[in-house]
Amino acid sequence: MARSKARVYTCFALTTLFVVAAVVCIAVLARREKCPTGAFLKAAAAADSRKCSEVARDILQRGGSAVDGAIAALLCTSVMNPQSMGIGGGSIFTVMDRSGKVKIINSRETVPRKFNSNLLKSCSNTLSNSGSQWIGVPGEIRGYEQAHRLYGKLPWATLFQPTIQMARRGFPLPPVQGRYVSYINANDTQSLRELYSDENGRLLKTGDTVKFEKLADTLETIAEHGANAFYTGPIAENLVRDIQEAGGTLTVQDLAAYTVTVSDAWAVPVGEYQMYIPPPPAGGIILSLILNILKGYDMNSASLRGEQKTLTYHRYAEAFKFANGLKKNIRDPEFGSEEAARRLLEERFAEHIRSLISSDETHELQYYNVTPHLDGMGTTHVSVLAEDGSAVSVTSTINHIFGSKVFSASTGVILNNELSDFCGRADNIFPGEQPPSSMAPVVLKSPSRTLVVGASGGSMITTGISSMLINHLWFGKSLKEAIAAPVVFVDAQNALKFEPAFDKSVIEGLEALGHKRENATFFYNVVNVVEKDGDCICAASDARKLGEAAGY
Repeated sequence: MARSKARVYTCFALTTLFVVAAVVCIAVLARREKCPTGAFLKAAAAADSRKCSEVARDILQRGGSAVDGAIAALLCTSVMNPQSMGIGGGSIFTVMDRSGKVKIINSRETVPRKFNSNLLKSCSNTLSNSGSQWIGVPGEIRGYEQAHRLYGKLPWATLFQPTIQMARRGFPLPPVQGRYVSYINANDTQSLRELYSDENGRLLKTGDTVKFEKLADTLETIAEHGANAFYTGPIAENLVRDIQEAGGTLTVQDLAAYTVTVSDAWAVPVGEYQMYIPPPPAGGIILSLILNILKGYDMNSASLRGEQKTLTYHRYAEAFKFANGLKKNIRDPEFGSEEAARRLLEERFAEHIRSLISSDETHELQYYNVTPHLDGMGTTHVSVLAEDGSAVSVTSTINHIFGSKVFSASTGVILNNELSDFCGRADNIFPGEQPPSSMAPVVLKSPSRTLVVGASGGSMITTGISSMLINHLWFGKSLKEAIAAPVVFVDAQNALKFEPAFDKSVIEGLEALGHKRENATFFYNVVNVVEKDGDCICAASDARKLGEAAGY
């Protein structure tokens, strides 16, 4: 009798388990059916290469936090796209925890204690501000340390292992990195050229094996001993010696004294969303200003039809021209006015700018109070959304392509040229000051959606993000369509540069209104996004940098 009852209980238990499993499977399938093709159900990451998106995904699957995934993806990017970022640069994290609270972790580079007092007099009007005099104190690793201390789950060293393995073993030179290696010339530092040369002294080509063995050694030491190993001790001493031998002024005292700032994000309403932006010296205010100006025109999908499309892009270009004129107000709050920056976010200020925009003409440079500045490029961005709903939007840079072009052969670190961001934006600079930046890692939150977005491309960051958001939120395009939409970039001289495939009739219409048109050799706007809408998670990396998102 007892055995008979046991069998009954066993059968009942098995039947119950089967029913529960079936219900779970049906629920999962139902969720998948209502999600767009390619969507994920738990978590996703979007970096500017497939490999680094996958590294972040793997970290998330191992129980890592959104910050863990982002740090691992950034480290990966430091070898997959070292022309854009690395531990010789700086970054800005926008982190939303599972409760919805958003913090900013700012580890942007700073002005060394000693610097050339005539530095700003040597600013170039081109992208050639390279060399040791432009190097800022790197903050990247301190930023990782602070982010991991506040939000990390996996051990610090775990985040470094995928990149250390790639750097030491080597891998085929990716197409994007290979494209820029071909521009390294004899005028660049010999050590950087040697890094990318084969045994016969010829520059590597796409597909050739590239290794970063010295960088692997440095990362291994940091992984084992923590961030202090970069800012003090042998690595710091070797790094400083290489910089000073190249003519730079950075010292071991500069490295040892570097600190990260942690602050609350600034919140800006954008339709049903609250958009969380990093405060100055980041570029979130400029992005917010442009959206505030344009939202007053009640743009929607009809704004892209017929003659209305030309008017839409005319207003878009005019908003950017005014934004160019206001960039000089964005400065490190320790050395400038935070109050003046906050005024740019006020609705009445956006209304005032709209009152200055006419529908049938454009104006000369002085109308917009523009101070000519240097248009930057480069940078990388990573967007991550974890299973618990927490999110990270982080942008990192060494500034221009290969930064200062100073390579520390003893540490494997490529140094930034971040001080060139002061060119045209400041009359003087101070030790410890952070340069102004276009970087704008943002998180948008509504009652039912989370949008994690950011971009790389220097001055084109604002163009890329605003174009994507307008196309997605107002014009109703999918993430991939919104990212892929051809952009118009308004440069520092207020000339319009159109990406290939931009609507020719609109270009002609804008020229008829008096807009000045110039050609651009490259477009560096690269937007990476993760969005959660209900139960569905969509992620997209920009094809302009051959990126691909990953998730599960």
